[in-house]
Order: sequence, then structure tokens, then C-alpha cells
Amino acid sequence: MKIFLRDHMSFVLLYLFNMFFLFIFYIKLGGFETLENISYFVFLSNFLLGVFLLYRYLSYKRLYDKLSNMPSKLEDTLSSAGDAPVAEGVNRLLRVQYSLFQEQIQMYKRKQAEHLTFIHQWVHQMKTPISVIHLILQENEGELYIENIAQEIERISRGLNMAMNMARLDSFQQDFTVETILLHTVVSEVINEQKRYFIRKKVYPEVKVDLNMSVKSDRKWLKLILEQLLVNAIKYTEGENKKVIVSAYKNEKGKVLDVKDQGVGIPKKDIRRVFEPFYTGENGRRFGESTGMGLYLVSEVCKKLEHKIEIESKPEEGTSVRIIFAD
Repeated sequence: MKIFLRDHMSFVLLYLFNMFFLFIFYIKLGGFETLENISYFVFLSNFLLGVFLLYRYLSYKRLYDKLSNMPSKLEDTLSSAGDAPVAEGVNRLLRVQYSLFQEQIQMYKRKQAEHLTFIHQWVHQMKTPISVIHLILQENEGELYIENIAQEIERISRGLNMAMNMARLDSFQQDFTVETILLHTVVSEVINEQKRYFIRKKVYPEVKVDLNMSVKSDRKWLKLILEQLLVNAIKYTEGENKKVIVSAYKNEKGKVLDVKDQGVGIPKKDIRRVFEPFYTGENGRRFGESTGMGLYLVSEVCKKLEHKIEIESKPEEGTSVRIIFAD
């Protein structure tokens, strides 16, 4: 109704001005002899104005309702605005815009699908020479340079896996299976996979997980989460004989998987942004190995699995990241 009044305000003012002008002009000519004639003139003029405005309002009511109530989803824009000429023009305009928008979306989807296909093929192609290099390293084990090459190969492998997993996020719904998982088994597997990194950094894992504690999750994605948390914990732990403690317990929020390190911690100014993509913060610049994508990937996977994630940290004391599994 407000849009209708604003739309017709200039017309109403013009009409009233015109009626006033004719009224004065007619009086000057002596056209009104009695008060009844004047009242009849005013009543008839206002009545005709009211009928016209009512007709206009009813004819364009659906259009004004459409303009007043913003759509909640894209398809709502295609609802009819009425049969009046202007309303039909608005309908045509919205249909054309919707069609163009859908064409743009399909074009971007095709480009995204091509990009994901390229990433998948590239990662798989890169893994072949890495496997060959691993075999060469095994054959020359004991040489002075072998350990350095092995470290760099591990970094490349982690980067490739992260690229692959980032690409898979868009098709997450087709790439996960919820099952009952024993936490101790998963934790042991991931720690065993990272044993070379633990040994090289002289950091020791400590597991405090009940053998029978289980959660509902996807095994592959849960291992990815734990692997990323352990890699971060090891990477940002300086000094010898430090520990990374992996524990599991139950509280009022649900079952909790806690990865706690004794590392450098995260500055207060960075803690709120650690889950943002490509944010490396002070520690990332200090250590020089951070991509800013690890915790972002963990956060996104947790959202899709409907797990909660919490983080606490004290500079120079360590960081604790908790994954909460709802009951």
C-alpha cells in the first residue's frame, strides 16, 4: 500500500491542483450559484478520483505486493505480478533475468566441474612420480641426503592430499558414509602414519582414549581431521621431549576428541581467524610452512559432518583443539 501511495502521490497532487484551479476559475465566471452546487462539484470530483485510485490499486495489487515482500528464494521471483500491462512487462523482465541467471550458473558449474576434474587428474599424476621417488629412497636408505629428500616428499604428499580434499568438499554428499567408529583405532592409525614426523621433530604422542569409545562419523574424513590436527600440533611444537596428547572423553556437550600440544600457542589476535581460508597469522609467517588452509579444511569438514569444533590456546604454552560429536 505504501508503494502504491508513493507511486500515485504526484498524480493525486496534480488532480487536486487541477480541481482547485477549475473551482476558482468556475467561481470567477459565476458558475456556482448555491452552496449545494459547490458541494456537489467537490463530492463528484473526489468520488471519481477515489474510484480511479481504487481501480488502479486493485489492478496492480499483486505487483505492489510483489514489490513490498522480498522473495525468500530465487524461484519466488517468477510468481506472477498480475495481468495489468505494467505487471505483464515486469513478469517478462523477471523471466528473462531468471533465464540469463540460470545460464550463468550452468556455465560456472561446467567450469567448476572442469577445474575439479583437472585437479583430480593432476594429483593422481603427481602421486605416480612420488611413489617412484619413495622406491628410490628405500633402495638408497642410509645415504646422507635421503632423510632431507624424504622430508620434502612428505611435504609434497601432504600438499597434494590437501588439494584433493579441498576439491572433494563440493561433492561431499556423494563421498561420505556415516558409521560407528572406534576412536582409539583411528587415533592409533593416524599417529602411526605420522610416526616419521614425530620422530624427526622429537615430539612424542600420548594417547588417552578408551579402547571401547565409539562415535558416529565418516572414517576417511575423520582421519583427515585428526591428521591435520596432529600435523599442526607437531609443526608448531618447538623443543625436544615435548608431547602431543590425544584424549577422548564425554561431557554435557557429547563425546569429545581433544588434540593438545605443548607448542608455541596462538596469539590472541589470531585465534578468532584461524578457521578462515588462507589466514596464516603470526605463526604462519614465523614458521614459513603454513598454507592457511589446514584448519579451514577441518572446520568445513566438521560442519558437513555436523561435528562441532572448539579451540583454546595460550602463547608459549600450547593449543587444544576439540572435536565434539553430538550424541
